[in-house]
Amino acid sequence: MPTAGRDGAPGPRKRTGKAQKKRTDQPAARQSPKKTHRKGQSKDTGRGRTASKPDVETGRVRLNNARPARHQTAVDPADSGATYVADGVRLQKVLAQAGVASRRGAEEMIAAGRVEIDGEIVTEQGLRIDPDTAIIRVDGARVIIDETRQYLALNKPRGWQSTMADDQGRPCVGDIVAERVMAGQRLFHVGRLDADTEGLLLLTNDGELAHRLMHPSYEVPKTYLATVRGEVPRSLSRTLRDGVELDDGPVAVDKLTIVDVHEGQSLLRITLHEGRNRIVRRMMDEVGFPVVELVRTHVGSVALGEQRPGSLRVLGRDEVGALYKAVGL
Repeated sequence: MPTAGRDGAPGPRKRTGKAQKKRTDQPAARQSPKKTHRKGQSKDTGRGRTASKPDVETGRVRLNNARPARHQTAVDPADSGATYVADGVRLQKVLAQAGVASRRGAEEMIAAGRVEIDGEIVTEQGLRIDPDTAIIRVDGARVIIDETRQYLALNKPRGWQSTMADDQGRPCVGDIVAERVMAGQRLFHVGRLDADTEGLLLLTNDGELAHRLMHPSYEVPKTYLATVRGEVPRSLSRTLRDGVELDDGPVAVDKLTIVDVHEGQSLLRITLHEGRNRIVRRMMDEVGFPVVELVRTHVGSVALGEQRPGSLRVLGRDEVGALYKAVGL
C-alpha cells in the first residue's frame, strides 16, 4: 500500500527485492558493448586499411573495389615531359594568346584535327598543356610560344659588313640593331652576306634554329637575283645543275632561271642550298659570267619582299613556323 508524503500526497513506491532481481536477471549485453564493423575495416582482422595488404601466409589478396576519383589523371612516371598537365593552360587559350586564332577559331581548328601536340594530333577540347615545354604545330607549322624569342628579317645594304661589330669602323649589321642590343636583346645573324651583296639576312636569338639553318645537312634553299656580264645561254642551267668544280669542292644549283637578257647582261634567279663564302660569285666566275650585282631574295620560304635596304621587320608566325619545319624542329 502506498505511503503518504508530508503534504499528504502519495509517496514513491519502494522497490521490492523481486523487482530488483528481475533487472539483474537481464542479459549482460549492456555491460559488454557489441562490436561494430566500420567501413574500410576488415572483419577478419579489425585493423582497418592494413587488411588490404596481401596475406603472405595464406596467399590471399584482398582487392579494393573503390572507384577512382572522378578527376584523377593517370601519369606515367617514366614520362617526365607529359603532353597534358593537370594544372596547365587550356590548349585553345594558348593558341589564342599566340595569335593563331580566336578561342572559338582555335576550338574549330582542334576539332578539325589541325592541331598537333608533341607529335600527336589532338581533337579533344579543353586539354591542358605546359606552353613552356609543349611543341605545338598547326597545319604542320610550329607555333612559337616563347615571347623572348626574336626573329627578324634585315635587308642588308650593299657595302655593309655581316658582323655585329667591326674593328675597322666600317658600317655593319650591328649598327642597325644597336638599340635592340642595348635594350638587352642578344641577337646574332644567321649566316653571312659578303659586303658587296645586298639582301635578306635573318637575325635571331634562337640558337638552335640559327644553327640548323646554317648547317649544310638541312639543305635550306637560298635564292638570289644575279646580274651577270654576258648573254647566258639556256644550256647553262643544265651545266650548273650538274655541278662545277671549285677550289674547295663541287657546287651545283637547285634551280636557275634566266629572267632577262639585255645589252650584254643577264638577270638570273639562282636557288641553291650551299652556304660557302662568296659561293654564287665564284661559281659564276668559273663558268665565265662574272657577277655585277647580287641580291639575296629568299631564305627558305621567307622572302625579302619590298623591304628597303637597311630596314628591319619582325617575321610573322607562319614564316617562323615554316623555318622550323624546314629544319625539322
